Amino acid sequence: MPLTWSPTVDRALAVAARCHAGQTRKDDPTPYIAHPVAVAMIVSDFTEDEDVVVAALLHDVLEDVPPSVYSAADMTAEFGERVTEMVRGVSEEKTAGQETPPWRVRKEGYLAQLADDSPECLLISAADKIHNLRSMVAAHGRLGDEMWGLFNAGPDEKLWFYNAIADTVTERLGDCPASRELRRAVDDVATLAPTG
Repeated sequence: MPLTWSPTVDRALAVAARCHAGQTRKDDPTPYIAHPVAVAMIVSDFTEDEDVVVAALLHDVLEDVPPSVYSAADMTAEFGERVTEMVRGVSEEKTAGQETPPWRVRKEGYLAQLADDSPECLLISAADKIHNLRSMVAAHGRLGDEMWGLFNAGPDEKLWFYNAIADTVTERLGDCPASRELRRAVDDVATLAPTG
């Protein structure tokens, strides 16, 4: 079912918009809030569970926003433990304002966590990566191979990571709309990777 308005969804959107104020996407000056909204819209194609949609809207808050601005405790008080646990489940081990571990270490940690995450977390992760991959295709259309220079990892590493997520989602959720759409998005980006 497509994303529908509710007071809780509206509140989550307001929190996400405040938390990501001033942030932009890597590939263009689009305000960052466009990403969590897109992820929530995509995840709503896979589930009617409002908590999952709310967690999708908030999925980057705990890793991208300092706890002094909005913490896990704030999220739990406002949206409940289930939403907070889903957001934790799709968050990398990093805290805004603190030193970030190397890219590969963060991604390996994310993959290890995903292997044990709930089905709801897998849906949010799939929706997140689907939007990132679709954004990469659009950026490649504008920038060509220069698009790859926007990221902290090269094409081989990016594709390793996205393929590993697609494999985990398929293994855990089976052949379903989320796993099929994620695999299609990975394959679309793989065709853009420079060769030789």
